[in-house]
This record gives sequence, C-alpha cells and structure tokens, in this order.
Amino acid sequence: MKFRIVLAFDRESGSYSAVCPELPGCASAGDTEEEARANIEEAIRLYLEPIVMIG
Repeated sequence: MKFRIVLAFDRESGSYSAVCPELPGCASAGDTEEEARANIEEAIRLYLEPIVMIG
C-alpha cells in the first residue's frame, strides 16, 4: 500500500514536518528530510496497525 506524504521545512525551527493527508492526524517530524521520511513511515505503520490486527 502506498500513501502520499507531504514534507515541509520550517526555517524557524530548522526541522522538517511530515504529514500523510489520507490518514487524519498521522504526522511526524525530523531534524533532516531523511529522518522525517523515516518517522512518517513508522507513524503510518503504527496508524494502520489496529486495522491490520482486526482484519
């Protein structure tokens, strides 16, 4: 399954935010773009985990 993610750099904090628009409330962040990507991938897995357990 693939999901779209939106990455944004915050100049003030110097970090990246990551959001998955298809999954309400599924968001993460990281100090680097790579870290933000890894963190949102984990957040998506955790978001979907209860659904997988039920199905």
